[in-house]
Amino acid sequence: MQLEEKIWFWVLGVIPVIFLLFLVLQLWKYKTQSKFANKSMLKKLSPNRSIFKSVLKMLVLCFVFFCLAIALVNPKIGTKLETVKREGVDIVFAVDVSKSMLAEDIAPNRLEKSKQLVTQIINNLASDRVGIIAYAGKAFPQLPITTDYSSAKMFLQSMNTDMLSSQGTAINEAIKLARTYYDDDEQTNRVLIIISDGEDHSNVAANVAEEAADEGIRIFTIGVGDIKGGPIPEKRNGIILNYKKDNNGETVITRLDEETLKNIATEANGAYINGSNTNKVVEEIRDILNKMDKKEFEAKQFADFESQFQWFLGAAIFFLFIDIFLLERKTGWLKRLNLFNENL
Repeated sequence: MQLEEKIWFWVLGVIPVIFLLFLVLQLWKYKTQSKFANKSMLKKLSPNRSIFKSVLKMLVLCFVFFCLAIALVNPKIGTKLETVKREGVDIVFAVDVSKSMLAEDIAPNRLEKSKQLVTQIINNLASDRVGIIAYAGKAFPQLPITTDYSSAKMFLQSMNTDMLSSQGTAINEAIKLARTYYDDDEQTNRVLIIISDGEDHSNVAANVAEEAADEGIRIFTIGVGDIKGGPIPEKRNGIILNYKKDNNGETVITRLDEETLKNIATEANGAYINGSNTNKVVEEIRDILNKMDKKEFEAKQFADFESQFQWFLGAAIFFLFIDIFLLERKTGWLKRLNLFNENL
């Protein structure tokens, strides 16, 4: 199901207003009538007055606005689930979310630049499948292999340096986790793109990359940051309070380690790309993927979504007519039912 115009849910706010106005009106009527005559006299003067039908009119009017709101939102329902044959490459993005990625030696900072790069790469994909891994001292599966690019970009934007308690940069952990992402039965071409500043605290990433290459995984690394380096800001509410310091009280300077990233890519039949120019990165990745053989796989998805607003609009009009012709006087059937003991 899809909701096309969610902004129209604000119409539902009219319902509590109607309910509140109804209560205020009934209270005003009660006080005014009490000043005019006592309860028994009012019953004689207005024997057919019905409290129940007044309440019913209010509920019907609320239901009219409810149906109108849903009609404006325009819910859509997928009428069938079809299997679409697709060809492509399985791509896993491993994004470094360690504290060093907060350095602002590349605008706006290394992590936001990484997100921009991945987003633009995804925007230029055709029918490839993508997955996302977040890593620092440990690796965490953020999104499994999928063809849903919208979900991929949504999960990507939610990534931050506080999502993993284990700090440091262990690229080998990301590679190990990525090896579990691919489906051995489908035998698609496998690509792992690591976006990092290259500060690897494990020193075994190149060896793990070589093992991944034996499984048919090509690793491409994208370096974000400046080789001159920069401090790691410590912020609160977007304001820099201080810069990260070491045990000696010296400001920590984190630098882009291109050599480590180049070694990892070399061991896994890939290539290193400097991430400072987004357009250049996207073009290089596109050229690399275009040269790869595309393997066929199946992707099931909902198709033929149809609008359902007409049912709710029809219900709103129907109950609006009922409200117009629903008088606040007792009818014969209502007298017989004697709801709310109104004949007493």
